[in-house]
Amino acid sequence: MRLHNLKPRPGAKHRRKRLGQGESSGLGKTSGRGHKGQHSRSGSSFRPGFEGGQMPLIRRLPKRGFNNAQHTTTYIPVNVSSLDRFDDGSVIDIKVLQAAGLANGNADGVKILGLGELKKKLTVKVQSFSASAKAKIEGAGGSCEVTPLTKEKKVKADA
Repeated sequence: MRLHNLKPRPGAKHRRKRLGQGESSGLGKTSGRGHKGQHSRSGSSFRPGFEGGQMPLIRRLPKRGFNNAQHTTTYIPVNVSSLDRFDDGSVIDIKVLQAAGLANGNADGVKILGLGELKKKLTVKVQSFSASAKAKIEGAGGSCEVTPLTKEKKVKADA
């Protein structure tokens, strides 16, 4: 058996349904959409779970139990390579990152990730560091300071 002899298993490949190819094709005229109604019109779409205006099942059921999403910690990721734009010996915190446009959006804090290289000596004060980022910052002669998370007040960019 060689590569040119390989074929898909019988039944694994289906013919594509070709719509609107004449009346005798079985899918001509209305192209399988039936007559009239919302879904026969072009541009018709509805979201998953839509029940034609009836109260959807997800809204009819009582909401109970624990939701872990309320207790997660979200970070804005900033790579080490983007810290190279700052001056040598400068102190970098959330306000400086926001002013530079590197930490925009809502989150509990900023996490420095280790993608890229750093050639400048910087003092970085944020909520979290990856192990590789910490090694790269300290390897360039800088220092890493972990500031406490502010869970109540989210980090927001100045508009």
